[in-house]
Amino acid sequence: MNSKNIAILVFDDVEILDFAGPYESFAAAGRIDNSNLFNVYTVSEKPKPIMARDGLSINPRYSFSDAPHADILLVPGGPGTEKVIFNDTLINWVKSTAREVELLLSVCDGAIVLGKAGLLENLSATTHHLDVERLREVAPNTLIKKTERIVDNGRVITGGGVSAGIDLSLYVVSKLLGKEWAVKTARMMEYDLKPEWI
Repeated sequence: MNSKNIAILVFDDVEILDFAGPYESFAAAGRIDNSNLFNVYTVSEKPKPIMARDGLSINPRYSFSDAPHADILLVPGGPGTEKVIFNDTLINWVKSTAREVELLLSVCDGAIVLGKAGLLENLSATTHHLDVERLREVAPNTLIKKTERIVDNGRVITGGGVSAGIDLSLYVVSKLLGKEWAVKTARMMEYDLKPEWI
């Protein structure tokens, strides 16, 4: 497999583990055997620090204007989604980027961002258990599987809340590189990966 660019969207009040868990999972998978299979990076609307949930300041690597082509886009959630869904610039960037990627992923209520962008139309999805009604409001034509940790539509894959982002990422690693690669990644991270999630 050729190296893939994995863009992770970040915004103010993003849930920390929603983006950091997948970042670590994909980066760790790319380090196995010095394979350099994944180039993982964060992207925000503007080239300035982002204040994640609970006051963690992060410096996105790219902004919308200079981000490289993404093969995979991951949209995390967090309290910031309540404002993000009314940010036309961000929603339009997600829409346009989604058209070009091989895989479109969401964690937690990042699914609400995908729903607002019209990217879950007539698909199945999951989200944080407390955000099911919000997702239903923005994506009425989406079948919500609220008890599922991961829902795979083929090109669009959604994960449940917070820690589910790690499982989602390792699931994608398994899908791209095989189960053994995902298991090796989990071992490297000392993460207790349940076999049914890959």
